[in-house]
Amino acid sequence: MRRNRPLIWVLAAVVVVALVAGGGLIWRQQQQRAADDAARAAAAQVAAALAKNDVSGVAFAGTDGAAAQKAYATAVGNLATRPTSAKVTSTTRDGDSARAVIAVTRTLGGDVEWSYELPLTLTHDADAWRVPASQQLVHPDLRDGEKLRLRRTTPPRADILGGDGKALVSLGDVVDVGIQPSRIKGSVPQTVTKVAGIVGVDAAPLIKRVQAADPKAFVDVITLRRSDYNAVRDQLRPIPGAVFRERQQSLAPTREFARALLGTVGPVTGDIVKESKGRYVAGDVAGLSGLQRQYDEQLAGTPGVTVEAVSVDDSAEPRTLFSKDAVPGTPLKLTLRRDVQEAADTALQGLSQPSALVAVDVRTGAVLAVANSPATGLNRAMVGKYPPGSTFKVVTTLALLEKGLKPSDTVPCPPTATVSGRTFKNYESEKFGPVPFHVDFAKSCNTAFVGLSKRLGDDDLAAAAKSLGIGAKWDLGTSAFSGSVPVNTSDVDKAAASFGQGRVEVSPLALAVGTASVARGSYVPPSLVLADSKPSAEPSALPAAAVQTLQSLMREVVTNGTGEALKSVPGGPVHAKTGTAEFGTEVPPKTRAWMTGWQGDIAFTAFVEEGKSGGTVAGPVAARFLRELNG
Repeated sequence: MRRNRPLIWVLAAVVVVALVAGGGLIWRQQQQRAADDAARAAAAQVAAALAKNDVSGVAFAGTDGAAAQKAYATAVGNLATRPTSAKVTSTTRDGDSARAVIAVTRTLGGDVEWSYELPLTLTHDADAWRVPASQQLVHPDLRDGEKLRLRRTTPPRADILGGDGKALVSLGDVVDVGIQPSRIKGSVPQTVTKVAGIVGVDAAPLIKRVQAADPKAFVDVITLRRSDYNAVRDQLRPIPGAVFRERQQSLAPTREFARALLGTVGPVTGDIVKESKGRYVAGDVAGLSGLQRQYDEQLAGTPGVTVEAVSVDDSAEPRTLFSKDAVPGTPLKLTLRRDVQEAADTALQGLSQPSALVAVDVRTGAVLAVANSPATGLNRAMVGKYPPGSTFKVVTTLALLEKGLKPSDTVPCPPTATVSGRTFKNYESEKFGPVPFHVDFAKSCNTAFVGLSKRLGDDDLAAAAKSLGIGAKWDLGTSAFSGSVPVNTSDVDKAAASFGQGRVEVSPLALAVGTASVARGSYVPPSLVLADSKPSAEPSALPAAAVQTLQSLMREVVTNGTGEALKSVPGGPVHAKTGTAEFGTEVPPKTRAWMTGWQGDIAFTAFVEEGKSGGTVAGPVAARFLRELNG
C-alpha cells in the first residue's frame, strides 16, 4: 500500500491542477461574456439614441455628447424631425474593440421609408465602451462637411372628370396672396385690414395670425384664380408687406361650379398635416373640402422623395443617396354633366336665401348637377334634411292610387280638416269644395289629402316612398341623405305625413330621385362617383297603371295648377309638383319652398330654405334652370 502512495499523490495533484485550470477557464469565459454583453449594450445605446435623433447621452472618445450632438444635428439636416427606427443586428468584439451593424430606417413621408445599415466601431477604455469621435453616425456614405437634405416632388394633381369623360376640374393658374410681416411698413392691423378688404376676407383672425407669425413667414391670405387676381393686382401690389406666389392648382370652370360638392384645393392646414401621418408637410397643397378632400390620396398621388448628401456650405454638387419617384394621381370620375351643372348654378344666382338645385338623369339615375347657394359651406342639395311639404303628395298619391283612388273621384277640399283634435289647413286658407281628385292634386289641397289619409295603413307611406328611392340605401361614393319616412304611429301622424309635414324629411336630391323614378316608371339607385368595379343596378319596376296616372296628374300641375311658372319654358312638356313646408315656432310659421319635376330625360328639384310658396319662389328658380339648359 505504501508503494502506491506516490501514484496517488500524483493523481491528486493532477486533479487539483485540472480543477484550478478549469476554474480559470470558466472565469475567463464569464469575463469574455461580460465584455461581449457590455459591447452589445453600448451598441444598443447608440441605436436607441439614433432612433431619437439625439446622441448627447452616448459615451464618446475624443469628444463629448454635446459636441457630438451638435455635429450630428447638422449632418442629419431636415430629416431630424422624421420618425426613425434603429436596431443592432450584429456585434463582434475583439479585445478592447468591437464592431456592430445598426439597421436604420427613416420615414420620409407617407409610406416611403429609407432603410440602410450603419457600421459602428466601439473602443473600450478603463471604465466604458465608447464611440470614437470620427465615427459616422448618420449614414455610411456621408462625408465630412456634408449633411442630408430631403427633397419632395409633388406630381400634378389628377383631374375630376364628368360623365362624358371630359375634365370638370383640371390644373389652372392661381396666385397665393400672402403677407410677410417683416416687409410691412407702419401698422400691422392697418396693412392687414387693407389687404383683407381688397380680397374679401375677415381681417380680425388674419391680424392675429400675422402678429404671431415669424417675421419672414408667408402668411396665407387667399388663393385667387389668375383672372380674379388680375382684377385686383394693381390695388394689392403697392401695399408693403403684400407678397405673392404663383402656381397651378385644380380648378373647376367657375368658382361656383358644384363647389360644395367638389370642394377646394389649397395649402394644407395644421390639422391636415397632423392627420396625414407624414404624407404632407407645411407648404404642401391638398384637398381641403368636399370630394377633393375625401378622395385626396387618389387625386394627389404620392409625392416623390430624394435624400441628398449636400455640402454644408453649398460648395459641391449634391449626391443622391436615396430616391423614389412620384406616383401621379388617378382621375376621379363623376356623373355630373357640365352644361346641366352650369345651368343649375346660374339658376341660383342672385337668391338671398340659402337654396339648392339638383338634376338627375331619368334614364340611368346619374346625378347630373348639384348646385348650392351659397356655393361654399353646407352641401344642402345632398345632405340637407327638410320637410318636403306638398311635393310629398307625389308619394301619397302613388299609395292612394294603389288603394283604388281614381283621379275623377270627388274629394272635398274644405279650408280646414280636423283629425283627433288636431286641425290642418290649406295654404292661405284656400278651399275648392267638392272637386275631382285631379284638381285637388293640381291645386295642392292639403285638407283633401288629410281626409284621404284614413284610407292608408300605417306603413303605406313609408313603403311607397321607399319604392321611389326615398329612404332607400344609396351608394353614391360620398355622403347623401336619402330621406326618412317613418312608419306612422297615429292618425294625426299619418295625416301630417300625407302632405309632407310631421316627421317626414328629405334632401333635395332624395326628392329628385323620387321624381326620376316616377318619370321612368321604375326605381334605379342614383349614382355620382363612378367606380369601374361597381355593378350596374337593376331597376325596380313600379305599378305601371298607377305611375301613368301619376305622370298625367303631375302634368296637370303645370298646365292648370300651382306649377304654372314652368308652363312656358322652352323644350318639351314639363311634369311637376310644388311644395310649401312649414317650419319653426313662429305664428304664422315660416315656410320652405319646393318645386320638383322633369322635362325629357332630366328630373330636377329646386329648393329655397325660406320662401312664401313653392309655386311663387321655387317655381321661378326651376324655370330659370330649364331656360338656361334649353337656351
